[in-house]
Amino acid sequence: MPPPLSKTRIRVAWAIALTMDAIQLGTAPAELGGPPVWFIEGAVDLVTMAALWAVVGFHWAFLPSFATKLLPFVDIAPTWTLAVFLATRGRSEPDLPLPPKVVN
Repeated sequence: MPPPLSKTRIRVAWAIALTMDAIQLGTAPAELGGPPVWFIEGAVDLVTMAALWAVVGFHWAFLPSFATKLLPFVDIAPTWTLAVFLATRGRSEPDLPLPPKVVN
């Protein structure tokens, strides 16, 4: 079982994933008729994968997400968001119990 993650790390991972998927969705029309931008997207995805590894740690879900982003038009799917969901699911730190209520 992987170690638990702080809520801050989970939020940062979600922010990275949602931002990158939104950017790639917004730049998808550039693939239709412009110059080939796959090498730029590949480099950005490599940096994204490294950032998520630094925040969350290694998880198998990041590998297919990186690979599918290199395929034309498949990068429209929010694979980073799905990968972060799979990597952070059930890994938050347990909440501290509340102190007992004192009744006078």
